Amino acid sequence: MSDNTPTAPQTAERPTWGQTLKVYLEPASLRMLFLGFSAGLPLLLVLGTLSFRLREAGVDRATIGFLSWVGLAYAFKWAWAPLVDRLPIPLLSRALGRRRAWLLVAQGLVVAGLAGMALNDPQRALEPIVWCALLVAFGSATQDIALDAFRIESADTSRQAALAAAYQTGYRLAMIWAGAGVLWVAARAEVAGAASYQHGAWQTAYLVMAASMAVGVVTVLLSPEPAQRVLPPSRNAAAWLREVLVEPFAEFLRRYRWQAALILALIAVYRISDVVMGIMANPFYVDMGYTKDEVAAITKVFGVVMTLVGAFVGGALALRFGVMRVLMLGAVLSAASNLLFAWLGGLGHDLQALVFVISADNLSSGIASAAFIAYLSSLTNVNYSATQYALFSSMMLLLPKYLAGFSGVYVDAFGYVNFFTSTAALGVPVLVLVWLASRLTPVKPAP
Repeated sequence: MSDNTPTAPQTAERPTWGQTLKVYLEPASLRMLFLGFSAGLPLLLVLGTLSFRLREAGVDRATIGFLSWVGLAYAFKWAWAPLVDRLPIPLLSRALGRRRAWLLVAQGLVVAGLAGMALNDPQRALEPIVWCALLVAFGSATQDIALDAFRIESADTSRQAALAAAYQTGYRLAMIWAGAGVLWVAARAEVAGAASYQHGAWQTAYLVMAASMAVGVVTVLLSPEPAQRVLPPSRNAAAWLREVLVEPFAEFLRRYRWQAALILALIAVYRISDVVMGIMANPFYVDMGYTKDEVAAITKVFGVVMTLVGAFVGGALALRFGVMRVLMLGAVLSAASNLLFAWLGGLGHDLQALVFVISADNLSSGIASAAFIAYLSSLTNVNYSATQYALFSSMMLLLPKYLAGFSGVYVDAFGYVNFFTSTAALGVPVLVLVWLASRLTPVKPAP
């Protein structure tokens, strides 16, 4: 397979390992660590952890599958990304700057939504939980838009990899807290001998998660606003709307022309196996008889650690062999690891088998994610950083999230084993698209 990704220019003197590692102690890297935590916290609380909570509350699998469409907010964030990229918030932007103002507003929405999810009982009424989850997802997606731009604008090109690594580390730590931590808090808050589902325990857990967003809020308040590009004044409202809403997408299409269709198709389906399977993972654990503590320790702590290992392995492999080759490897491993869940479904409650499956699945996911983030970043024009990156990351989720909504219906009809096998088969077309994309000639954005 050919690899046409551009290589970094060689410097006259290579820095020592000590000089290289010091970049992770710089203020910008530490800020991205804490902001990455703020970005990673909401995702599981409206998807994975919520599906565990709802299944324990007796909500049927089909309903849980359809409720995963809450996550489509992440898939449509490109629609309001141009506004986040260019539009100031009255008063707040003047006090904090455009990026920090949007970050703070988005974090406030996440906190309000999590508090609402804590106070509402799904056994009494499911609709309030859904609306609050939508608020969390919208706020979280908006935070992602502003944070991607904040990261890109906070340092020069030579430090972007370090900022991305710090961000991913904070993000994964938050996923441990929002995955294992929330289950641990809920388990500790349960009353012995009471019903299997206890609303008070989950209320405590979600309120703790809402309070944990203070990490991001404090970081935003203490961070400097990154140096912003001077935007040329628009002659009229129509010209401003074209610059904000149309030009980021038009620039990408002009740059790649017919190749854009292939690139966008690859982005749209690359993570389809993982995303479709992931919605039913937590209901699967509940139905297989795994306890909160078992799921927290194995899938939410150990699993996230394996994802981090996979991300570092993927980054190293991409540096040595090129992004496109590792993109292909990640696609193969992601699809194959779903077959291990099919095997686990035939065993029932088996902790050793669960550890093995989670190890392979999360290692594969980490490798695929590292290569995919590098690929998406290479497609972005810095002049439209927030909007174009939001477009790419949104397209990554749109089709997978839509199909995932029917996952509960499929499991009810055909069982978990057939479901996991089918999600592995979804990864086959991805291999063809990666091979075709690897043969394209890279096009650099105009300065």
